[in-house]
Amino acid sequence: MSSDRDAAAHCIFCKIAEGEIPAKKLYEDEEILGFHDIAPWAPVHFLLIPKRHIPSMAQITPADAALMGRIMTLAPKLALENGCQPYPDGGYRIVINTGKHGGQEVEHLHIHVIGGPRPWKHG
Repeated sequence: MSSDRDAAAHCIFCKIAEGEIPAKKLYEDEEILGFHDIAPWAPVHFLLIPKRHIPSMAQITPADAALMGRIMTLAPKLALENGCQPYPDGGYRIVINTGKHGGQEVEHLHIHVIGGPRPWKHG
């Protein structure tokens, strides 16, 4: 069984957070990185990730409450700044896929923020 350090060393999102792989960034601070999805489903589609390697929502603990709160309050601000129209006529979708049955493709917690005029490619 590999350690968290081994998993992080091979994780594409950890490499993006470290600057080893380029991404079209839209937000960054000490704990969180936001960047545009490389295969967007909608006119607005970006990801928010914790810079620390957390494999999925299944590993979130009470110690992560402040981090998750910051991510969830940052998402609406960035959605509006990146082209989503305001609520209630506009809006956006926030999606967190968890595990294989939940459709998670990258084992690093990531929050999709998806919006803009419909129809979208998916969902």
